[in-house]
Amino acid sequence: MTSDAVTNDYLTVSALTKYIKRKFDVDPYLSKVYLTGEISNFRLRPNAHQYFSLKDDNAKISAIMFKSAFNKVKFTPAEGMKVLVVGHISVYEPTGSYQIYVERMEPDGVGQLYQAYEQLKKKLADEGLFNLPKKPLTKFPKRIAVVTSPSGAVIRDIITTVRRRYPIAQIVLFPALVQGTEASGDIVNQIHRVNGLGNFDTLIVGRGGGSIEDLWPFNEETVARAIVGSQIPVVSSVGHETDTTIADLVADVRAATPTAAAELAVPRLDQVLVDLKTTQNRIVNATYQIIEQNKLRLKRLQQSTVFTAPQRIYETFSQRLDLLTQRLANQADKITGKRKERFADLKMRLRLVAPTYTIKEQQQKLTTLQARLDKSMIQDVKNIRQRYQMLVGSLDHLSPLKILSRGYTYTTDDKNHFISKTAQLKSKAINVHFTDGIVVANVTKITKKEDNQHG
Repeated sequence: MTSDAVTNDYLTVSALTKYIKRKFDVDPYLSKVYLTGEISNFRLRPNAHQYFSLKDDNAKISAIMFKSAFNKVKFTPAEGMKVLVVGHISVYEPTGSYQIYVERMEPDGVGQLYQAYEQLKKKLADEGLFNLPKKPLTKFPKRIAVVTSPSGAVIRDIITTVRRRYPIAQIVLFPALVQGTEASGDIVNQIHRVNGLGNFDTLIVGRGGGSIEDLWPFNEETVARAIVGSQIPVVSSVGHETDTTIADLVADVRAATPTAAAELAVPRLDQVLVDLKTTQNRIVNATYQIIEQNKLRLKRLQQSTVFTAPQRIYETFSQRLDLLTQRLANQADKITGKRKERFADLKMRLRLVAPTYTIKEQQQKLTTLQARLDKSMIQDVKNIRQRYQMLVGSLDHLSPLKILSRGYTYTTDDKNHFISKTAQLKSKAINVHFTDGIVVANVTKITKKEDNQHG
């Protein structure tokens, strides 16, 4: 067996994958598969194909849903949501993985439209669109725009009711589809058209009753946002009284029926005329009362002092003028007196602080101090002289010479040291000092004071 023959027995990966894909595509059981499972690995890709997985407790399969199919889904898939899908199974050749190509999807256990309704309702509620201030309806509208089907009973009921209640109002129909996939866009365009014209007082949007599928255009987000953005007050009348759409929730006023919408949009002309007549009577009566009150007031004014005795008005003012003139004169005298006193005080203070007065005062003070200084110096000299004489007398009184003159002497040894006691004698020679000289003597005998006392 040659090598080429052996090689021909082997398939390429592409050939095997293509063969398997062909098997999937021609299998009648895989061409339309109804599958239930839980969404996994889902991340919303706006305006694009959606890639995710479907799984149960034991297995998982990759899934793809092309943009054209996903745009028809009325709810927003979310991670962990259990869904029912319809599609076909095929193999993606580049990776060799098999996956389901989803053509339709709806929630498992809850209707698809109801699920979409609840999701949009929650989204708009979170944004606060349901709690925005409501625009009041015009009380006496001149022109009313109606967005609805031209062939339905809605427009006929509205026209009949308006003609009966308020025939002077003009009804303008803006025909729109109110059912089907294109209805929401048609309704939005007509709402924008009415606002673009801008010469309408009220806008009624509505249709008759039906299933949730029939009413679905009024649950579309685009219609809700068009109603919210309307500058003209919107009355929503969709379905029957038990039906509640997103349009009803965002509208300025919700009506249970088209007839009720017309009744809310216009008043009853006969009642308006009655109210006008009542108001007219009230105005006439009020005006009559005001005239009567003004007549009485005029009469009182004519009888007042101003007109009967005008001179009395000036008597009081003349007397008051005299009083004020006297008070002014007294006040002027009082102020003048105070100013004179202040002037005299300032003059005196100026005199006290004037340089000439200060110099004179300082000169007098200097003369006084000079006299006190001279007297003090003379007294100090006298005191010093007296003290000197006293000290001289004291010194003379204490002088040894003074003592010697009274017959006293003092003795020194040969070294001229004073001797006051016999114990200080070191030699026999002593010097006896007299007032007029010194006698040199020799000690021959020493008699102690104690011996002398006992002898």
